[in-house]
Amino acid sequence: MLVFCCDTYSKEATFAAMAGNIFGNIFRITTFGESHGKAIGVTIDGCPAGLDINLEFIQQEMARRRPGQSKIVTQRNEADHVEILSGVFEGKSTGTPLHLLIWNKDQRSKDYSHIKDKYRPSHADYTYDSKWGHRDYRGGGRSSARETAARVAAGAVAKLFLNQQGIKINAYVSGVGALRLERHYADMDLGAIELNPVRCPDADMANEMESLIRAVRKDGDTIGGVVSCVVKGCPSGLGEPAFDKLHADLAKAMLSINACKGFEYGSGFEGTKMRGSEHNDAFYNENGHIKTKTNYSGGIQGGISNGEDIYFKVAFKPVATIVQEQESINNKGEQASVQGKGRHDPCVVPRAVPIVESMAALVIADHILRHRSSRI
Repeated sequence: MLVFCCDTYSKEATFAAMAGNIFGNIFRITTFGESHGKAIGVTIDGCPAGLDINLEFIQQEMARRRPGQSKIVTQRNEADHVEILSGVFEGKSTGTPLHLLIWNKDQRSKDYSHIKDKYRPSHADYTYDSKWGHRDYRGGGRSSARETAARVAAGAVAKLFLNQQGIKINAYVSGVGALRLERHYADMDLGAIELNPVRCPDADMANEMESLIRAVRKDGDTIGGVVSCVVKGCPSGLGEPAFDKLHADLAKAMLSINACKGFEYGSGFEGTKMRGSEHNDAFYNENGHIKTKTNYSGGIQGGISNGEDIYFKVAFKPVATIVQEQESINNKGEQASVQGKGRHDPCVVPRAVPIVESMAALVIADHILRHRSSRI
């Protein structure tokens, strides 16, 4: 984005639009709000006019991310009801900005008063203070994963658009701690993802994962995990050269999610163990459609989609808030002890599934619209 200014504008005003709350180029979102503020929400710009805005579908997506949905997630009780304030008339998008609002209902700010002048280990407390010199300590403020509710609301609209293009996105939990689901996504029923609270399509592995999460929670601790994602029906030709490669934009989208520590697509790190003769995806013609015999590329070559399934994995760290006492410092640099209070996820990955899907949907929707302007 280019920003121009004349001499009458301050340097601060010049860069005000670059504060990192905007994502996307044509299908663009701006999220706002804090964990314990009055509300959070998102403004969507660039959504094509005439799209059927199914509020029931949007609400279903919000229910998949919302807190309090099972015993293995935070028990904060938020309905996450979405209000659409603009951009829709007679059930269809008008082409003007959509403004989606979600009221916060169940904040317990007193749970955070003990850390208003302390820095929690592996949280954004110190870095936010370093950047702005003033932070909202209630639930982490803007750094809270509460912000991702706005992303899911926007992602639901992007999914409505992608549904019209025949594109389907499914994410699922493929790892919790040392437990790993090794089965290929093609060998599983992805329709079974929502049949258990862990959101793992393998019932036996889901039971093991749930037992591990419960045991970790009982110990007053947390644990990390992995979310895998598959994009089916994506056409070839999506992505831009050099810096806006499709996989690069997907990586940025995923790494912007709270607690995300890693991203790999296609063969990923395992592909480094192979030879080129093994790893190359050979082309063939199937009734006029160009296909590949294997898909180590993960559906993306040269940064541009090739029409095969796009698949990737996202790694999430253990949630930083634990109820065990930890050593830290306060904002004066003095030694202090910190102990987590309030309601927190023992493992973030079950609720991260719809967030990963939503961010993928936003990227794909944006690139579809960009692709439409790339050729006659």
